[in-house]
Amino acid sequence: MKNKKILLTGGAGYIGSHVLRQLGQQGEDVISLDNLSTGFRAAVTSGELIVGDTGDAGLLESIFAAHDIDTLMHFAAHTIVPESVADPLKYYRNNTANSRTLLEVAHRHGVRHVVFSSTAAVYGLPPGGKAAEDSPTVPINPYGTSKLMTEWMLRDLGIAGGPNYVVLRYFNVAGCEPGGSIGQSTPLATLLVKVACEAAVGKRERVSIFGTDYPTPDGTGLRDYIHVEDLATAHIDALRYLRDGGESTTLNCGYGHGYSVREVLDAVSEANGTALTITEEPRRAGDPPELVAVATRIRNTLGWTPKFDDLDTIVRTSLAWERKIAAGDPSAYWPG
Repeated sequence: MKNKKILLTGGAGYIGSHVLRQLGQQGEDVISLDNLSTGFRAAVTSGELIVGDTGDAGLLESIFAAHDIDTLMHFAAHTIVPESVADPLKYYRNNTANSRTLLEVAHRHGVRHVVFSSTAAVYGLPPGGKAAEDSPTVPINPYGTSKLMTEWMLRDLGIAGGPNYVVLRYFNVAGCEPGGSIGQSTPLATLLVKVACEAAVGKRERVSIFGTDYPTPDGTGLRDYIHVEDLATAHIDALRYLRDGGESTTLNCGYGHGYSVREVLDAVSEANGTALTITEEPRRAGDPPELVAVATRIRNTLGWTPKFDDLDTIVRTSLAWERKIAAGDPSAYWPG
C-alpha cells in the first residue's frame, strides 16, 4: 500500500534539503514548506515546494485539507546561537510559537508521526563534556531553550493522544552531499567547517580559534561532527521506525567521538593544499571544552549505521561545495 504524504518544513534549508533528497530517492511523496528566508528553491530536489511560514495557521489548514498527510518532519527554525541571545523573542516566535501552531493544525488533521529536528544545545554544559539522552537539559541560550520547549510540547501532546514522535538532537552537522548536487549555503554561517572552507576559498580573510587553553589534548575545543548525509539517513530510519509502530523516543545524532578545532582546521588546510590564516582569540562565554554525544541509543533503536564517519570526508565534501560557489558554478546556489 502506498504511503501517505509527508510535510517537511524547512525543505529548502541545509539539513532539510539533504533529508528531502533521500526521501525522493526512496519514492516518498513529500511537500516542502519553506519561507526561503535562509533556504533556496534550487535545494528542493523532490516533490512540491510551498512558500510560506510554519506559523501561518490559514496556510497550514489549506495544506492539510488539500493533501493526505500523516507524517510531519519539522526542520524550519532559526539556528544562530549568538543571534538568539541578542534577539530571543525572534527565536521563541519562530522556533517555539510557530511550532505550537504547526503541531496544533497537524494534530487536528490526524498526523500520526512527527520527526523533530532538535539540538545538543538543550544540554547546555554537560559535566565531562559527554551528553546522553537522559543527561540534564539545561540550555544556556534561547536557541536551545526554544527547541527544548518544542520537545516538551511533543511529549505532552503525545501523552494526550497526539502523534508518536522521534526527537533527533543534532550535534555539529557538517559536510555536503558527496556528489555535489546540494550543499550548505546558509547565509552568515557560524559552523566551523563551513567557515573554514569559506576561508580556504578566499571568501573570508581568516578563521579564528576561540580559546586555546582548554583542558583538551591540543588546548582547543572538542566537538562531535556528524556528516549531513548520515544525519539525513537517521531521519529516514526514524520514519521507518515510526511506521513500524515504534514508541516515541529522543535520540542523539552524533558519532560518539570528537575532533578539536585545530584538527578541523588542519584537515581543511590539507584538503585545500594551502595553510589557512588563523587568529587565536580568547574563549567565548558559554563554550564547553568538550561536547560529544553518547550515541549508542540511536544505533540500537533505529539500526542506524553511519557511512561518513571520517573528518577528511566531511571536509572534502564541504570544500568541494564551497569551491563550486566560489567559481560561480550555475549548479550551486548561494545568498544573492
